[in-house]
Amino acid sequence: MNVLLVGPRGFCAGVDRAIEIVEMALEIYGAPIYVRHEIIHNEHVVSRLRNEGAIFTDDLADVPTGSNLIFSAHGVSPAVRTEAAERGLNVIDATCPLVTKIHLEVHKFLKRGYGIFFIGHRGHVETEGTLGEAPDRMTLVTDESEVPDLADPPEEKLIFLTQTTLSIDETQGIVDALKCRFPRLEMPPNEDICYATQNRQDAVKALAARADVILVVGSRTSSNSRSLRQVAQAHGARAYLIDGAENITDDMVADAATVGVTAGASAPEEVVQGVVADLRRRGATDVEEFIVREEDVAFRVPPGLVELYKGRPRRSEKAALAAA
Repeated sequence: MNVLLVGPRGFCAGVDRAIEIVEMALEIYGAPIYVRHEIIHNEHVVSRLRNEGAIFTDDLADVPTGSNLIFSAHGVSPAVRTEAAERGLNVIDATCPLVTKIHLEVHKFLKRGYGIFFIGHRGHVETEGTLGEAPDRMTLVTDESEVPDLADPPEEKLIFLTQTTLSIDETQGIVDALKCRFPRLEMPPNEDICYATQNRQDAVKALAARADVILVVGSRTSSNSRSLRQVAQAHGARAYLIDGAENITDDMVADAATVGVTAGASAPEEVVQGVVADLRRRGATDVEEFIVREEDVAFRVPPGLVELYKGRPRRSEKAALAAA
C-alpha cells in the first residue's frame, strides 16, 4: 500500500488567524477567554484551547458582564454584536476576512436594489451570521429541489451569494436551477467560495485519479471537510471523513493499492501526520507528497491585539517566574 499526501491540505489562512487570536488573547488577558461558538470546527483544536482556558458558548448570557469575548472565524450577525456591546463585553473579532467580505456584499447589493438568494447550509453558524445581516431581505436556498417553490422576489435585479465552505459542484446545481427559474439572476462579481475551499477540492479531484481510497481528515461539523469527501466520491474514489487515526478501520483501506490523504481547512497537520503514521503501521511502504497547488495567503490579526501582545512574557515564562 502506498500513500499520497496531497497538498494543499489542512489549515487555511482564516483558521490560522482565528487560532492565533485565541492564543494571543490567552497570553494577554489570561484565562478564561470566552469564544462565541467553536473558534473553528475541529474537535482537536477546540479541546486543546479549552484545556488552555478558552470557554466556548453559543449563548452570550453565559458570558459574565465585562469579560473578554472572541467571535469565531464563522462570523456573527449584527444582533450578536449588539448584544455583546449591551453586555459590556470586550470583543475581539476573529471572523475570517472572506466571511466579512460576504457580509459587506450583502449590504452593497441591497443598496443597489437587488434581491438576494443566499446558498448555504441551514443552521450552519456562518449561514446564520450572514442571513442576520438582513434577515427580512434574503432568501436561503439549501438544495436545488427547493427552487421550484421559491416565491418570485419583487426586485427587478436578482443576485446570489454563497456560504464560503460549500462544494463547488454542489453549489453549481443550485445556481443552475436558480438561473432557470429566474432568468434575470446575475452572477456575483467574485467567487464567494474561498480560495482554500477551491484549492482543496481541486487537489482532491486530482488525487481521486490516482488513489483507490481517500481519507479526509476533519470533524463532521466542518462543512468544507464534508464537501471534500463528497467531491472525492463524485470523482470515483472510496472516501471517508475521519477525525483522526483512531477512526481508521481495516475495511476502509482493504485492498487499496494507493490511499490518498487530505484534510479540511480546520484540521491540524499533526493529526494528518498521525493518520500517516497509522497507515505505516498498517503496511504502507511509501509516502509521497502530491502537491497540486501552492498557497501563500496570510491574514493579519487585529492590530490592537498585536500591540497588547508585544513585549509581554509568555505563559511558559510566567509559570517559570512563579515557580522560582
